[in-house]
Amino acid sequence: MAYDYSELLAQAQNWAHTAIDRGFLKQTSASELFELDLRSPEQLFATADNQARPLIVAFIGGTGVGKSSLLNRLAGQAIAKAGIERPTSREVTLYHHQALHLNQLPANLPLDKTRVSQHENSQNSHIVWIDMPDFDSVELGNKALVLQWLPHIDVLLYVVSPERYRDNKAWQLLQAEGCKHAWLFVMNQWDRAVPSQLDDFKQQLSKAGFTDPIVLFTSCTEPDNDNFSELLAQLNALSTQQTMLQMTQHNKRLRLQSLSNILQSFLQQLNQQDFAFVRQQIDDHWQQTETTFHQGLAWILKSHAETLAGRQDNKSEIKVWDDWAQTRLNDVLEDTLQIAHQSNILIRALKPELDNIKKSSAKNAAQQIVLSGRQALLNPGSTLQRFLLRLTAICETLLPLLAMFIVGYQVFSRYYQSAFESMAYLGVDFAVHSVLLIALSWLIPFFLHKKMQPSLEKAAFSGLNKGLTQVMINIRAEIEQSLLNVEQGKLNCQQELLEIINKTQADTQDFGTNDALLQRVLLR
Repeated sequence: MAYDYSELLAQAQNWAHTAIDRGFLKQTSASELFELDLRSPEQLFATADNQARPLIVAFIGGTGVGKSSLLNRLAGQAIAKAGIERPTSREVTLYHHQALHLNQLPANLPLDKTRVSQHENSQNSHIVWIDMPDFDSVELGNKALVLQWLPHIDVLLYVVSPERYRDNKAWQLLQAEGCKHAWLFVMNQWDRAVPSQLDDFKQQLSKAGFTDPIVLFTSCTEPDNDNFSELLAQLNALSTQQTMLQMTQHNKRLRLQSLSNILQSFLQQLNQQDFAFVRQQIDDHWQQTETTFHQGLAWILKSHAETLAGRQDNKSEIKVWDDWAQTRLNDVLEDTLQIAHQSNILIRALKPELDNIKKSSAKNAAQQIVLSGRQALLNPGSTLQRFLLRLTAICETLLPLLAMFIVGYQVFSRYYQSAFESMAYLGVDFAVHSVLLIALSWLIPFFLHKKMQPSLEKAAFSGLNKGLTQVMINIRAEIEQSLLNVEQGKLNCQQELLEIINKTQADTQDFGTNDALLQRVLLR
């Protein structure tokens, strides 16, 4: 399926704006995309009555090569400034047949520097001639003026002279604009040239990439035996609707290929973002990070544990997550950003996520740690300690009762026996032993219960440390989630980019043409 270039360019630019806003693409990287525009020869004229558009031919070349004289010869009248006025001319001369009714020229063009002339020559009714200012003149604005008009040109008629066919500035323009236009080359002022100069000019064009360029020679002062008629014939051949359609398709393919290449470079940048490396670096250093926090906050946690256990009255509550802890966390997050930057992940994409961690930790870390310390006071000690405490508490009651039952039984049995034998049944030793038995049955579990009672301070300290450990686990999980969010966003952005790239490649598979003339005038 073929897609309209303007639609694809709009989609690509919208994608780039979104990618920049989300931090997946640099503004500088996208500048080339934003510089692409929709200007084309088809948009030069808004013609009336559904007229077929004409071929747009521009004369371009260095100062003094005779472009204006050649155009005047084509027109049969003096419509372009020539001679001594030319180097300082700041205008474009547009020359078209009077039957071509123009509604409006594109607003982006410098219309105040454009002079429009008409002619009645029916042989050139299908061609619009444009005489450009000298590209290499002393007037600096001329170059800008030429560049503003170039996107609207079908054919560049590159005019040189025997003395100036190696002009450096003109060659720079050819190399920059080579593939965007059809090219015809004319060595004007042929009466002053030698054949070797024409051969050398063709060799230069061959080095520029033209395999069989059309190079003609003309002389406005001695027109006999030059190629002026052949020049007209070539322009007429290029102005046919079929040939112009092929040039339009060729131009579209080039635009799509250029757009595709730019988008491919964006895709390569996204593929270079290595999230696995960032995770690995965090994993390698996280244990040391946790140790640093525990060591740095040990004194504060101990002091707060004493406060929770009631061992000291701290009227001004101690901040268990103090400025040191927050600063250290900020350093860890900044280090994460630097690691991400080394992995080609743009800081702008990850920084908002990590900033949220900074805010949440400053607000919630202290609450989580203190809550864990208070919860530890509800069930102090280990599981074994709590079991033994319950056991000794039971023994404090059961063992004395058992001892009293034994003593009571002995008293009753001796009393019953003494009734038959008429003798005393209780002695001092029995009474002492009985008291000792009952006392020890209570004292031993009581003593063990007291000794096994866990320290509230230790319980609070252990709980605070567990709270700090949980805070670090949560922070680690939030960092990982942040990376996942950014990576998922990148993958979504990448998928959207791939869809646009596939659309641009749908109509760029074949750059060839069977037209012999186009093969000579188009640089591929």
